[in-house]
Amino acid sequence: MRILDGEQDTCVIIDGKKVINFCSNNYLSLANDPRLKEAAIEAINKYGVGSGASRLVCGNMVLHEKLEEKIAEFKKTEAALVFNSGYVANLGIISAILDRESICFSDKLNHASIIDGIILSNANFKRFAHKDMESLENLLKNNSDFKNKLIISDTVFSMDGDIAPLKEIVRLAEKFSCPVMVDEAHATGVFGKNGVGMVEHFGLKDKIEVQMGTLSKAVGSFGAFVCGKKELIDYLINFSRAFIYTTALPPAVCAASIKAIGIIQDEPERRIRLWQNVKFLKEGLAKIGFDTLESESPIIPILTRDAMLTMEFSKKLFEEGLFIQGIRPPTVPVNQSRLRITVTSQHSQQDLEFALEKLKKIARGLCLL
Repeated sequence: MRILDGEQDTCVIIDGKKVINFCSNNYLSLANDPRLKEAAIEAINKYGVGSGASRLVCGNMVLHEKLEEKIAEFKKTEAALVFNSGYVANLGIISAILDRESICFSDKLNHASIIDGIILSNANFKRFAHKDMESLENLLKNNSDFKNKLIISDTVFSMDGDIAPLKEIVRLAEKFSCPVMVDEAHATGVFGKNGVGMVEHFGLKDKIEVQMGTLSKAVGSFGAFVCGKKELIDYLINFSRAFIYTTALPPAVCAASIKAIGIIQDEPERRIRLWQNVKFLKEGLAKIGFDTLESESPIIPILTRDAMLTMEFSKKLFEEGLFIQGIRPPTVPVNQSRLRITVTSQHSQQDLEFALEKLKKIARGLCLL
């Protein structure tokens, strides 16, 4: 593991070397925003450092309730519930609403936390080919006898950077009377007119029963949430083991998250800058000749295929002042190794031009172009 010394920023100190960071999910550059720091410090001064207990014992603090109200307002749902991380949220939600009498239809490239949540639930587990609606329809048609069904998909896929065909998923869900759960981890704050996510982007607010998201990426803080109807939230409060049996998030984290969501609502220019940077970098990579798969997000993979060559590429980039991690099996399939670039709103055009120059130079040296 590489050691970051200092703030999560566009320019960071990694293992003692100053590099431009193209690895962070801090899409809107809020993780080190002075206003979030101030909100966290004020919360510590007023509420202390730790929450002291689980929410159902004596750890349910004012800021937990305020954060959930803020999330529900932001996502335009009846209610929301905060979890301690995205991984924990998916485990806790899925294992609570599915059981061995249920069946779950999951995109083949869904996040590991979704897969683990389904396994923990003991539900019948059917995976459809990535974004393949014919594959999903066949599974729904052939498993229509189950009363408790659920379709689950990431909205932005974390390794390929592409987006789920949500409108088509919803069409099939309605045809086969099957509710839908989405993981908005990489879409919250990034997609949609108001940064609400992919559900807003596609205009599907009343069509998705379970919306999960994180506070640790574009929001710049930590933790996760689920939102939907109040009945769903009340059920999870009483039956989600991952929520019930864990100490609540620290109040400072809740305060920072509340402040960050407010900034996302009030400062759309951050999102505009982010997408300008994404467009510039993608166009530059295409001109060089890199394969960026079907990325439609600030996650931009450069397909390199060979695992050892990928890690050598990443190492040489680091030596030149760029921090871009190589991704290899088992995170991605064999022969699908890649560099995974993530862009933020605060990357300057100079940063992006520098990255393009070094990527081109090193790729040619490794005979990848």
